[in-house]
Amino acid sequence: MSYVIDRRLNGKNKSTVNRQRFLRRYKAHIKKAVEEAVGRRSITDIEHGEQISIPGRDIDEPIFHHGQGGRQTRVHPGNREFTTGDQIERPQGGGGGQGGQQAGDSGEGMDEFVFQITQEEFLDFMFEDLALPNLIKRHITGADTFKPVRAGISAQGNPSRINIVRSMRAAHARRIALSGGSRSRLRAATKELELLRQNQPDNLTDIRALENEIEQLKRRIDRIPFLDTFDLRYNLITKQPNPSSKAVMFCLMDVSGSMTQATKDLAKRFYILLYMFLRRNYERIEVVFIRHHTSAKEVDEQEFFYSRETGGTIVSSALRLTQEIVETRYSPNEWNIYCAQASDGDNWNDDSPICRELLIRQLMPAMQYYCYVEITPREHQALWYEYEQVAEHYSESFAQQQIVDAGDIYPVFRKLFQKRMAT
Repeated sequence: MSYVIDRRLNGKNKSTVNRQRFLRRYKAHIKKAVEEAVGRRSITDIEHGEQISIPGRDIDEPIFHHGQGGRQTRVHPGNREFTTGDQIERPQGGGGGQGGQQAGDSGEGMDEFVFQITQEEFLDFMFEDLALPNLIKRHITGADTFKPVRAGISAQGNPSRINIVRSMRAAHARRIALSGGSRSRLRAATKELELLRQNQPDNLTDIRALENEIEQLKRRIDRIPFLDTFDLRYNLITKQPNPSSKAVMFCLMDVSGSMTQATKDLAKRFYILLYMFLRRNYERIEVVFIRHHTSAKEVDEQEFFYSRETGGTIVSSALRLTQEIVETRYSPNEWNIYCAQASDGDNWNDDSPICRELLIRQLMPAMQYYCYVEITPREHQALWYEYEQVAEHYSESFAQQQIVDAGDIYPVFRKLFQKRMAT
């Protein structure tokens, strides 16, 4: 018999792997709970964690056990109540684990398993399989494009970028530095030998000593390599960022008098969900907030969500302002342009055809994707039918959905931004 002893130390996050495996296993239950939580939460706590309940019957684990083995013979007595194929009714009474039931004297059950998911896990499940559609111009994964730029000389680099002139200059300087003393002594010893041979030709001992010293100096100088790896110099090439992964999202919200406070809250919930999605999934994206009634105005995030300004309804004012901002700040050749519009559909009658023409002729050719959300429990308004004609011209880049109550926000959001397979 052998024993396996695990002597590994328990890390601080020793249960992380098990938790991730557990979340994957009960993914369907968690996603359903997240969808229900988004619909019932208020604006202020939409991104917090969530308490998840899983029925006890869904957490049963398979087990191994020993069989009785051998050959057995059993005789089962018959009965007068059941025949083959009958189903036995569930025992009456408690034991279901649901709470609030009357007490019973029979039956067994198991309570639901309840656990808490963190804010990060909640957002991961909320925005899973979502993406901005039609990202065909540029990738907005946070990576810039780069161009190579000369940045001087380096002692290390690619052999294909070796600088021969600078390498030979460094080698020559090294040889001078290492052999300078030996060369000076060699010149002096050579002169001494010439004088000694002229003046004292019979002094063979000193002549031979000088000859040996000269020979040693020459060998010392010759041992210095002509070119060493220390001398090599390379052209240094650096990558200069050239930002090209640029995207902008226009958020157009109707704040006219026909928009009730409840309708505005639904619109705000939709835009908060969109804003969280953009900030979490894309590092490099700009958001332009536009509020409109009879006139449109670009505002900051605080004013977009909390301003109480209201008025009549002319939707085309927001579309014209969007077109002006695109022309002045966001060139379609450089930016991925997106737009999300929320309204109750109530518009000045003569203005709805103008909105259609503005979209078809000016805005949509520059848009990667445009989505319109109509927030109303009633039948569709004139603006909806005008936008249907826009969808006929731009079926791949235009979408419209209706929201009736808070429970529709998250399903509609997923429909609008569901990740699509590349064609």
